[in-house]
Amino acid sequence: MTLKRVFSLFVITIAIFGTAVTGRGDIYKYVDPEGVIHLTNVPTQHNVPYVLIMREKRVIIQVKGDGGRYEDLIAKASEKYRIDSTLIRAIIKAESNFNHRAVSPKGARGLMQLMPATAATLQVKDSFHPENNIDGGVRYLRYLMNLFNGNLSLVLAAYNAGENAVLRHNNRIPPYQETQNYVRRVLHHLNSYNNGNRVH
Repeated sequence: MTLKRVFSLFVITIAIFGTAVTGRGDIYKYVDPEGVIHLTNVPTQHNVPYVLIMREKRVIIQVKGDGGRYEDLIAKASEKYRIDSTLIRAIIKAESNFNHRAVSPKGARGLMQLMPATAATLQVKDSFHPENNIDGGVRYLRYLMNLFNGNLSLVLAAYNAGENAVLRHNNRIPPYQETQNYVRRVLHHLNSYNNGNRVH
């Protein structure tokens, strides 16, 4: 590899890192069979040996009153799929803090943090579109509510880790620290909203 090519890749790395800081996400690298270095903050390709080269500290910037922008969309989805609007709000708070452009290190996107495969199954073409994202996320919640007979803790665990993870553990919250923390966090937000506290 020439010095010029190395320098070019270094410049690209800095440029991408600068973008990633505002868009959230770690930086991953892999080298293809032709020796070309690829950098991404969303490692979506399968069977590719990605290497984490830069970890970003996730910092959520809270915008006062931002959640209020989506109240009509939340109410619409709540009525359509018969899901408590307060629960929807609590999940959005936990998932994206009402940032419709949020992207997780694993590639989940939008207000309700839909993974690309989940969004495709739900026929959500643009996960960054607030109405499409909320509609898809709440439709998935309705499916999980039916699957787990309204057991909220299992529904939340499945939303975070996938329904198969809950089923594999005999309809119990999987022993994953991230999932257990997620369930507690959403229930905390739900309780705060039910008590009249505006946590967004």
